Amino acid sequence: MRTGPSRRGERVVVVTGATGGVGRATARAFAARGDKVALLARGREGLAAAADDVRRAGGEALVIAVDVSDPRAVEHAAQQAEDTLGPVDVWVNNAFTGVFAPFTEVAPEEFRRVTEVTYLGFVNGTRAALRHMLPRDRGTIVQVGSALAYRGIPLQAAYCGAKHAIQGFNESLRCELLHARSGVRTTMVQLPGVNTPQFDWVLNRMPGWARPVAPVYQPEVAARAIVHAASHARRREYWVGGSTAATLIANAIVPGLLDRYLARTNVDAQQDEGVPDGPANLWEPVDGPRGKDFGAHGRFDDEAKGGGPQPWLSRNRGWLGAAVTAGAGALAARRLTGAARR
Repeated sequence: MRTGPSRRGERVVVVTGATGGVGRATARAFAARGDKVALLARGREGLAAAADDVRRAGGEALVIAVDVSDPRAVEHAAQQAEDTLGPVDVWVNNAFTGVFAPFTEVAPEEFRRVTEVTYLGFVNGTRAALRHMLPRDRGTIVQVGSALAYRGIPLQAAYCGAKHAIQGFNESLRCELLHARSGVRTTMVQLPGVNTPQFDWVLNRMPGWARPVAPVYQPEVAARAIVHAASHARRREYWVGGSTAATLIANAIVPGLLDRYLARTNVDAQQDEGVPDGPANLWEPVDGPRGKDFGAHGRFDDEAKGGGPQPWLSRNRGWLGAAVTAGAGALAARRLTGAARR
């Protein structure tokens, strides 16, 4: 087993939920730097395709089939990554699942499953990473969050609850690491709506086809932010997308008005025309032996944004970034006030 530190450009990176969407794009982005990437997910078809992506991008891939809700399995996966690739430098918690339905239509076991994967999966990954990083006094854990870590929306009670829980958990952990003056860092990347395959495989009880709330961003935008955060983890969090900044600021300023605005708009905003008919990945992966590889992108390429100024401003914050972000929040607050009055 290797014990020496990984050099820059040859880091060992673990990505959970690596077979689709943001996780897939993130694995490719790390690989393009020459990093070694351990790919953790359930679906073997997706894992094989993701490994091919990593190798084509210039990295070394290690495939580990694991359900992140199982803490022992995640511990074994971390040890396998260390034994095969070397000391883990970066651990990216990204795996999740969800249910699109009113809360009263979500069964208790479904709510529990979302929580076990989306929240406890992050806890399990973080614990496994710390077991190796703390003795070395180095390493970075990136929690992939969402604007929904601060702001709940209709039809996603289980997912929003899990993302809120991750936010609180990560803040507590960060305080403990700072208190211990540890060289291990943790940071969080809050994402907007992203063009990923999840909207085709999520358990959906709405009359229409699930979709992200516009504006929608390409997964590569999120991946660039995650890779940057992994190298600049002294920041407690990063916001990706102007909609994320506007939502979080409006939620801090006028949360009651935001409740009313989202109640009026966001049920329809999360649905497209069409009847849901695909398999759901809540209990079994849809990219398993009888499934197919879904890749990084969903069906929203025609509208998805490939960039924009806000991610750059978030990475290079200063008076300009603060002014633009504050302006976006003020504009959102004015719009919400007007919408609430109508």
